[in-house]
Amino acid sequence: MDKEKTARKNLLREGKDISGIKIRGYDFNEGIDYQKILKSFSFTGYQASNFSSAVEIVNAMIKDKATIFLGYTSNMVSSGLREVFRYLVEHKKVDIIVTTAGGIEEDIIKCLGDFILGDFRASGKDLRSKGINRIGNIFVPNSRYVAFEKFFQPILEEMYQEQARGIRHSPSDIIWKLGERINNKDSICYWAWKNKIRIFCPALTDGALGDNVYFFKFKRPQFIIDIAEDTKRLNDTTIGLKKSGLIILGSGVVKHSILNANMLRNGADYAVYINTAQEFDGSDAGAMPEEAVSWGKLLAGAKAVKVFADVTIVFPLLVAETFARG
Repeated sequence: MDKEKTARKNLLREGKDISGIKIRGYDFNEGIDYQKILKSFSFTGYQASNFSSAVEIVNAMIKDKATIFLGYTSNMVSSGLREVFRYLVEHKKVDIIVTTAGGIEEDIIKCLGDFILGDFRASGKDLRSKGINRIGNIFVPNSRYVAFEKFFQPILEEMYQEQARGIRHSPSDIIWKLGERINNKDSICYWAWKNKIRIFCPALTDGALGDNVYFFKFKRPQFIIDIAEDTKRLNDTTIGLKKSGLIILGSGVVKHSILNANMLRNGADYAVYINTAQEFDGSDAGAMPEEAVSWGKLLAGAKAVKVFADVTIVFPLLVAETFARG
């Protein structure tokens, strides 16, 4: 056997030529042009090209006048992404929001006191002794939660008195009141109240909100939060929509609640996921858009992409190339 001939045949096997987008990075000989750098992502490959697809899909949502659902997890409001979300709500760029408990309480808490940049490797023992809570590399003094309790408890009492008159409040009603009462233009909830954009929180009793409800129930054991009303409200928002667009940052209950609601209209038309979860364990968090098609959560012909990336880096760039540019 001619070993060289065999090796060459296997290694240098002829293949068919292909056509398409040529892979090429940004040429810094052209100077620094951030818009051109972002546009170059489309032919860079990997997640840069997925990001470029996300920009195209969001711009298509906007052009198509789709009803836009925005979902984000609480840790994002802990970060500076809060100001990006506030911008979108302030200028009515999105129509419906779904978030977790921290996405509500920390928006309000930041109106009462600042969060501070810390260190991922800070000693938990030392921080605990000083009454400082750590969210990744963000520090939050426990005094912020004390201030939140003083702000929130009177609102719970007011709602309880309304309940005694036959009025029951859903989680989104509570958020509505928080936005009204905080009266602070830095707040997402404030602008949502002012612009009549409903914020849904399927897991409202998690976190400091839940702690406050827990302590309030010692005093008012008959207090009720009507979660069933919000289930109906969120699901009803999708019925009869001409076009539906989803921007889901992170995953978990936020991701599933938005997708499940859109299943009732046989699927959304557009979807952009940004998270770092993998699909090997069968979780909804890691599920790709194609899995949602199988459930009827996305239409079979939906324009959809998942970007595997840190939202704090990618989402401000996405807004810059879509909502803010318009």
